Amino acid sequence: MGDFNEIVQVEERRGTDSLSLSAEDFKNWIHDMGVVDLPITDHKFTWFRGRSCSSIDRVLVSLEWLEKFPETRLRGGPRGLSDHCPIIVKDKRQRDGPRPFRSLDSWFTHDGFLRMVKEEWRGLGNTQFTDKLKALSVALGRWHKDYFGDMDKKIMKFEEEIKKTDDMVGEGVYDGTIEARRKALVVCCEKWYVRKELHWKQMLRYRHAKDIDKNTRYFHNLAFARRRNNRIDALLINGSLIRNQGRIKIAIRDFYKNLYHQEESPLVGFRDGLVEMIGEEDALVLEVQPTPEEVREVVWDCESSKDPRSDGYNMNFIKRCWAKIGGELTTAVLDFFPHFQVTSGC
Repeated sequence: MGDFNEIVQVEERRGTDSLSLSAEDFKNWIHDMGVVDLPITDHKFTWFRGRSCSSIDRVLVSLEWLEKFPETRLRGGPRGLSDHCPIIVKDKRQRDGPRPFRSLDSWFTHDGFLRMVKEEWRGLGNTQFTDKLKALSVALGRWHKDYFGDMDKKIMKFEEEIKKTDDMVGEGVYDGTIEARRKALVVCCEKWYVRKELHWKQMLRYRHAKDIDKNTRYFHNLAFARRRNNRIDALLINGSLIRNQGRIKIAIRDFYKNLYHQEESPLVGFRDGLVEMIGEEDALVLEVQPTPEEVREVVWDCESSKDPRSDGYNMNFIKRCWAKIGGELTTAVLDFFPHFQVTSGC
């Protein structure tokens, strides 16, 4: 960390619209070294001289650092008599409440997952569709904790067992049983590698085709970076810089509550000349509910990794579970149709 005397983005220097050759070289060096440039959330510039302002003070950390301290934050201090603002590195875990539910694509690599979903869905009976999904998310959360919790520990356990078999072979102890055991351990370990990679690819949520090299650490890094950039550490409220997370949440809630509140307006009927009456044939077409085939076609037209609603279920979950609970799910969607906008690409 310190004064690197160079920028990596045009926004880091006032009045600059392009990067110099030295800045491009410095940016490429950061990429080649495999380090992460941590952002400062409360200061746009860290160096001042007259009218010149730049952000040339930075902290570069390794991927190992981010894995050990994923909540590392930077804060700028008062400049005082210096040209530079001091940089304060903090590693404080802030509790933002329980994490929202999210369906994971890695669950489908488990042989008993679809069977569990079918049993849980039928066990909920004739509950309303939205309540049924909410109750199912609780069961999925428990199942995830039991079968997919501590993936790193499970991988480490398999790797240790594989090493023990290799040590036995190195000591001259070798037979068909040891070889079969090692092959079984390798297969299980590879499954957990795939599950971990699928998990972090989904946490990333966008594609980096150039850099994807089946390196889970790469996806860890990008996911943590996005989480840091999206966090609101400070907010200017009525001219005061607030850092208390509770006050920030209240201010954001009140802002949108006032923004989207219902305003009083005179009641206007459809017969007041605003719209023309449609024919009986068109009215019947608008009231016809979609067929199961149309619902299925719309669902399969949606991109799998996106969340269609705020309940955390993505379209991949709906598609993969369709074969198990397809009939019941189609009926539930059709029953819920007046409240559920079925459109292509939803």
